[in-house]
Amino acid sequence: MAHATKPDRDRRRDAFLGLIGVRPAIMGILNVTPDSFSDGGRFLSLDLALAQAEKLVADGADIVDVGAESTRPGHTPVPLEEEWRRLEPVLGPLLARISAPVSIDTSKAAIARRAIALGVSVVNDVWGLQKDPDMAGVVAEGEAAVVMMHNRAAVDPEIDIVADMLTFFERSLALADRAGIPRARMLIDPGVGFGKTKGQNLQALKATPRLVAAFGLPALIGVSRKRLFGDLLGAGVESRLIGTLAANLATLALGAAVFRVHDVAEHAAAFKVVHAIETA
Repeated sequence: MAHATKPDRDRRRDAFLGLIGVRPAIMGILNVTPDSFSDGGRFLSLDLALAQAEKLVADGADIVDVGAESTRPGHTPVPLEEEWRRLEPVLGPLLARISAPVSIDTSKAAIARRAIALGVSVVNDVWGLQKDPDMAGVVAEGEAAVVMMHNRAAVDPEIDIVADMLTFFERSLALADRAGIPRARMLIDPGVGFGKTKGQNLQALKATPRLVAAFGLPALIGVSRKRLFGDLLGAGVESRLIGTLAANLATLALGAAVFRVHDVAEHAAAFKVVHAIETA
């Protein structure tokens, strides 16, 4: 399979990073999994996956995030070779088909290394570089950007979740710094829906300004169609758009920079309205 050239990979990475702070950046979700909570099994064929990626970009996605292992609550971990078996047929054709940057949603360094070799320019790690000891080195070596998400192995209603996040990100940044990842290529994600109660998820979102100020890094928000909105609104997965939009607009006002979503066109429209009001 043809690999993208390094200049092309760098161009895509810098196109994504260059948007941050200029306007809200939209990361469109492409799951090539049989079991993701929202769209599992919908884009398993190559043609369907490519068509969905093209639609995401046409609708306004600035970057397409491809994942092959569901990280929903109660998910079954996927062995490395099975994860790659799902990804490999998609990544090369995807990078050839769209000019937008592509990120890989994985916590496995070996997957990240192979994806970067094909032309992926961002690694989205739901364990913030802390699960696989080789991940930070792979990101640095591949000159990729990285999204470091806060996560916990178990929910603990008793803890101060914001304090936990601050400590977690200090560890992630220490790993990134030691590996030589430039700060300009790092983002943080509060990890809504990962190891948190409903109240802690809301506190994590509210803490966006604290996190941004503490580390001087842009925040990515990934709340699309999450169970949080089912709990708050009594809404099924397909009816959680309004909650997703509300949370993303609220965190945009709090200083978040990138928004990982299934519903790209609706977010592009909402952000356009916000921009029109701000610049009136």
